[in-house]
Amino acid sequence: METAERFRAAVEARDLTALDELFTDDVRFYSPVKFRPFEGRPMVLGLFGVLLRTFEDFRYIGQFDGEAETSTDGAEAPSEILLFRAAVNGMQIHGIDLLQFDETGRIKEFTVMVRPQSAVHALSEAVLAGLVADGLVPEPADH
Repeated sequence: METAERFRAAVEARDLTALDELFTDDVRFYSPVKFRPFEGRPMVLGLFGVLLRTFEDFRYIGQFDGEAETSTDGAEAPSEILLFRAAVNGMQIHGIDLLQFDETGRIKEFTVMVRPQSAVHALSEAVLAGLVADGLVPEPADH
């Protein structure tokens, strides 16, 4: 089974243990709600723990493969796009996951794009609350 298929199966099963071996140690996760990427396997796995709890009715609906330039070093890398649908707090989300792989087939970059903007806002609030609750980021100063 290819990495993208293994990734998809792990997400659909909400299996964090299966995700662990699919990421490089220095994986970068580019979020639709944060300018800087989440970096490193422990942080990205922690983020996935929050995401798997946050999304409702998450399902992949399509897949495309090819090559694309990475954000980290601008090199061309084998890439897969997984289209998904989900809900957050009852709000419908359409999105894509862009997975980019290293030479061993592990995920080195992961970029998520979602729409509409109102869903992005709801997702941002829910994920931040989960990250704070799990001790992965500090409570924002304005709270």
